[in-house]
Amino acid sequence: MIGIFDSGFGGLTVMKEYLKRFPEYDYIYLGDQANAPYGNHSQDHVNKLVVQNVEFLAKKGCKLIIIACNTASADALRHVQSIYKGKPAILGVLIPATEEALKATRFGNIGIIGTRGTIASGAYERELNKLAPEFYKPTDKRANKTVRIVTQACPLLVPLVEEGMTDSTPTNMILKKYLMPLKAAQVDTLILGCTHYPLLQKHIQRTMGKQCKLVSSSQASVDAIGSYFKRHPSLEKSLSKKGTRTYLTSDDPKRFSDLGGRFLGQKIQGEKVEF
Repeated sequence: MIGIFDSGFGGLTVMKEYLKRFPEYDYIYLGDQANAPYGNHSQDHVNKLVVQNVEFLAKKGCKLIIIACNTASADALRHVQSIYKGKPAILGVLIPATEEALKATRFGNIGIIGTRGTIASGAYERELNKLAPEFYKPTDKRANKTVRIVTQACPLLVPLVEEGMTDSTPTNMILKKYLMPLKAAQVDTLILGCTHYPLLQKHIQRTMGKQCKLVSSSQASVDAIGSYFKRHPSLEKSLSKKGTRTYLTSDDPKRFSDLGGRFLGQKIQGEKVEF
């Protein structure tokens, strides 16, 4: 079974991609709405929340767990991986997105948008600079083994998306204001560092222009899992394949079902769980 968890609804955009690509597997989605947003908590507290969620999903039989929250991936992925040591296997959305951005960029000018917590963590910058030498060889003319990174926190986008205002005039005005510095910096690749942002992707692309490649952390995560399965065939074979889906929340199941269906693109029935 594959477990996917997030501090809220955004991780359902990750699950949506997994269901399109790998519909045969059994899935449990856990939305920890009672503690959302994770970006408002200290790193120590985020670590504790992530361990709690991983432990819950592991006890449910999940042998692969995806941390679909960018803040949790930035703050706690390595911490929780060091505890469980591959049993269950635990992956995040941050590294696949940085790898995809490095493949896509033409000139090494990479932008990142995300919540305040994700941007403040500096995790994307650290991963980009760490991975750049693996992608940019000494003969590569693009960036001489370095990247130029421009970041922008977009704190208003998550509540606007959750209020269903993705196509509203106020949202487009705010989005353009957030994206103006990135456009002025001529970024050629933009990482959507929040799993809510795929619901705004067409508006982001229109504002940034066709010359800018958008990298969704949701899409990059599922793109990377195929090669991960090839490197870990025994894990892939151990995953149950009955096509079941379970949707769990630590808060109001009705709101979770109503709003979660918008993110997943289909009706869901959420169940409340206690830790």
